[in-house]
Amino acid sequence: MMDLQLLIDLHKNNDRQGPGGDAETRLAIELSKLDKSAPLRIADIGCGTGASTLVLAQDLAADITAVDFLPEFLEALKTRAAGAGVADRISTLSCPMESLPFGDGDFDVLWSEGAIYNMGFEKGVAGWNRYLKVGGVLVVSEITWTTSSRPSELQKHWDAEYPEIDVASSKISILEKNGYSPIGYFVLPEHCWFDNYYRPMQKGFQRFLDRHDNSKEARAVVEAEEREIELYEKYGRHYSYGVYVARKCG
Repeated sequence: MMDLQLLIDLHKNNDRQGPGGDAETRLAIELSKLDKSAPLRIADIGCGTGASTLVLAQDLAADITAVDFLPEFLEALKTRAAGAGVADRISTLSCPMESLPFGDGDFDVLWSEGAIYNMGFEKGVAGWNRYLKVGGVLVVSEITWTTSSRPSELQKHWDAEYPEIDVASSKISILEKNGYSPIGYFVLPEHCWFDNYYRPMQKGFQRFLDRHDNSKEARAVVEAEEREIELYEKYGRHYSYGVYVARKCG
């Protein structure tokens, strides 16, 4: 089985495919100063199985386009949305985030939690800008250094995994350079990593291995995830996801 299919199987039944939390999504909504009663158009890009999408649909009077390139995740989102009673306000789109079929100024809000790294932060915020109305809001979470220096083991890992990792001031500068005015920022707390993402995933490791007959490929997937968890347990004070809230300038 291809590594991608193994990763889909590991993550598709989880509430989240990355660190985050409902309370933190709601904090970003508050920082954005969105009118909760307005008929907003929102694109949730890289939505996974819909953790942030459901909060947006529950808290805002919005029509939401939930975008992910994996149809399996979108099917899980549809099931969850129906169960939450918000399916009528969510449409799904299976599409790479690098080639979105949207028009200029189509959306009031662009939302992307824990996903823009797939495209790269600067390429993403620059490329998506045209889909947002002037005065519209961009909310993205991005892996971010939270200290000015860090252990070499950790630096080497992230230099290999995602060379764009940087401190918040650098990310804010990129937003300003690409037509946005930053209006809010906060760092995801530890429980968003452990309680909401890592521990639920770990509970499913043995069932995942059993489904795949404890194959070498499946064990490699679990070992890679365990390595990432170990690094956060050792060095989590040096990095997290930063949540960036910005408005598109005129």
